[in-house]
This record gives sequence, structure tokens and C-alpha cells, in this order.
Amino acid sequence: MKYRQQKQNGFTLIEIAIVLVIIGLLLGGVLKGQEMIENSRIKSIVTDMRGISTAFTGYYDRYRALPGDETAATVAARGWGALGGGNANGALTIAVGDTFVNANAEHAAMWQHLRAAGFLSGDPLTVGVAGLPRSAVGTLIGATITPYAMPGPAICVAGLSHKQAAGVDVIVDGTLPATNIGNNVGEIRGAANAVNPFAPAAVLPAGAAYNEAAVTTWTLCRRMQ
Repeated sequence: MKYRQQKQNGFTLIEIAIVLVIIGLLLGGVLKGQEMIENSRIKSIVTDMRGISTAFTGYYDRYRALPGDETAATVAARGWGALGGGNANGALTIAVGDTFVNANAEHAAMWQHLRAAGFLSGDPLTVGVAGLPRSAVGTLIGATITPYAMPGPAICVAGLSHKQAAGVDVIVDGTLPATNIGNNVGEIRGAANAVNPFAPAAVLPAGAAYNEAAVTTWTLCRRMQ
């Protein structure tokens, strides 16, 4: 009687090891790519804030007036059409509660004037929440006066994750202290809350650590002048 040797089925240990190595390399590449994308978003958020600040100061340099504070008649005389306006008293009036609502007359007019002058893109006629810019992560950007005890007009971004908020803080103000708290000092100040968008407070925040495991989101503000 003849016996036929059976052919071995399945993978050898070497083949399995090679497959695992390849999977590990692919996963590592995916994770690395995700971190690169996240870092790019964080840098773009900072660029958004700086860009609006530059537009704000550029408008003042050109017209020697604050965008939003000029009267509707003044901007209409430039040929910008029927836009909103302020009282031309040399100061903006925007309550912290209106930061991400854009219902205040001078707040809405500020975005209209900046767009009509060509400092920002978009339709100058758009008002309300729809008239607010969006950050690189799709969250609202708004303006207000003296948020978190910072003097003067400020630009604020809502809905940032703890990782994004920490990244913005580090780029603007430098390395965080050992406590991982940097949001109540320096140029960047903010607070986290379950509400999104979360309007900034007028008082200085107590400061909180950036906890990347938390589900709350941050509102960060920075002076425009």
C-alpha cells in the first residue's frame, strides 16, 4: 500500500510574522499621518486668529477707524452698499455673550466692514451666525471686548478639543508649565465647557489642565490689537 504525503495547509510562523510586521508598519503610518493632519489643523487655527487680527489692524491703518464702529452712512459713502454700522465713538461695543451669536450691531458690522474692504473673504451682506468665520476645524470664530480680563477687542475660537487648545496655547505662548495649565496667562486665555459654542466670560479663568481624555471643548481668545 502506498502512502501519499499530505501537503501542509496554512501559513508558516515566518509568513505570519512578516504579515504582522507589514500591518504594524501600515498602522504606524496611518497614526503618524493622523497626527500630522491634526498638527496642521492646530497651526491653521493660529493662522486664522492671526489673520483676523491682521485684517482688523489693517483696516484701522487704512481708514483710521475701527471696523464695526464706523457709521452705516460712512461705509455707504465708500460704495459698499447698505451695511450695518456703529456710533463712531472710537470704541467697539460687543458683549461677551454675543461672541458666537453676532447679533450685536457693531459686532455684525465689524465682519461686514472687513469683508467690504477686502480684508476678509465672503459676502459683506451676511449677518448673524452665518456671518461668522469658521476655523480650520469648522468651529465658530467670533469677536468680543475684554474676554477673560484681556483689555480691548479680542478674537475667540470655540469648539476646540483639549489637544487642539493645548497646541494653540503652545504655539502662541510657548511650552506649558508642569501643571499643563497655560490658559489663564499670556496671550491665549480660555475655558472648557460641555456647551459648544461656549461664550467666554468677562473675568479671568481659574485655569485648567488640558485633559485629552475629556469630552468638553475649549473656547480660546486672543487680543486683536
